[in-house]
Amino acid sequence: MQQIDRDLQTLDASKDAWARLPVEHKIDMLQALRRSVHAVAADWATAASRAKGIAAGSPLEGEEWITGPWGVLHGLTCYLRTLRGIAAHGVSPVPRAHRRPDGRTVVNVFPRSIIPDYVLGSGVRAEVWMQPGVTPEDVPRDAASFYRQNQPAGRVTLVLGAGNIASIAPLDVLYKMIADGSVCMLKMNPVNEYLGPILERAFASFVDAGFLRFAYGGADVGSYLCAHDLVTDIHITGSEVTHNAIVAGIGARKRITSELGNVSPTIVVPGPWNDEDLRYQALHIATQKAHNAGFNCIAAQVLVLPKGWEYTEKLPQAILEVFEQMEQRPEYYPGASQRRTALAGDHTALRTIVRVDAADIENQAFTTETFSGVLVCVELDGDTETYLRQ
Repeated sequence: MQQIDRDLQTLDASKDAWARLPVEHKIDMLQALRRSVHAVAADWATAASRAKGIAAGSPLEGEEWITGPWGVLHGLTCYLRTLRGIAAHGVSPVPRAHRRPDGRTVVNVFPRSIIPDYVLGSGVRAEVWMQPGVTPEDVPRDAASFYRQNQPAGRVTLVLGAGNIASIAPLDVLYKMIADGSVCMLKMNPVNEYLGPILERAFASFVDAGFLRFAYGGADVGSYLCAHDLVTDIHITGSEVTHNAIVAGIGARKRITSELGNVSPTIVVPGPWNDEDLRYQALHIATQKAHNAGFNCIAAQVLVLPKGWEYTEKLPQAILEVFEQMEQRPEYYPGASQRRTALAGDHTALRTIVRVDAADIENQAFTTETFSGVLVCVELDGDTETYLRQ
């Protein structure tokens, strides 16, 4: 732990320098980082593919390019757009806010660009709903509030990295550094710590400047870092169990933010589908589950269908057919087979559908993230309006 102590002392000594670094200099550093991420991109995607059992030349390698280096490069592009707006105008270039009919202030945040937003996210849009009482005029005034401070005090954030999606840990670091003005200690997850040396190459300029450090090891290292006096903030991407353990051990002494697991529904709205629609949506739903072998906190877990609809029985069958046609891949994440067995029994398929009674609200399918290849299917009664309200 001596090296960790020395690294945290370096970060503590550099925290104010980073917090007060002029925006123009941060822009220069992010531009250089974008070039260095590009330089390691092939090594990054290849290492992740091999670690997850993806064969060379498989189309699945594309997942590791998109959710690894490309995700970070796109994030850097967005941060640079924001910082350039702050440098030029002193404020963050947020989209125009408007009010819903109920008075709630809303900002349309996606899509923002033709490429990649409109191209890759065709038909998808996202809004941020402000807290009640926030007006459209408040939004631009309060955005990027860190950059309105005069001589802000620095902070040291411990980022407990995710083990599943390769871009999450570096993007978490970038958020804490850019949005909160904090230097960071990135503790790599044991599941994907093989990426650590590659990320260290990409972020070498931040390491050399004393703004970022890396740590490796198991729960003992994580516990030591969480309790360390020089760590002021903690961010975790992981399980509820880990989050609760940190909160119980640290209490209110540090600011803790978390991105935890989830039970995500895919809700099917009945309508005049045809067989082409059935196949298309079966592909959509199957890939919501199968992406990254099911190890996603946003993966589809509960497929909600209306009873009595002509495609209620056909859609799950079509999804199973897609599962069977997909390239098989190992359950690389620890505990996956046990979680799958707990829901699906001794079913041999790594990707499968399990039917559950919607009235059985205590069923673990509705309360616990599967983090595996199991898709739960439930049916609800009623005409379309009643069904959607339920």
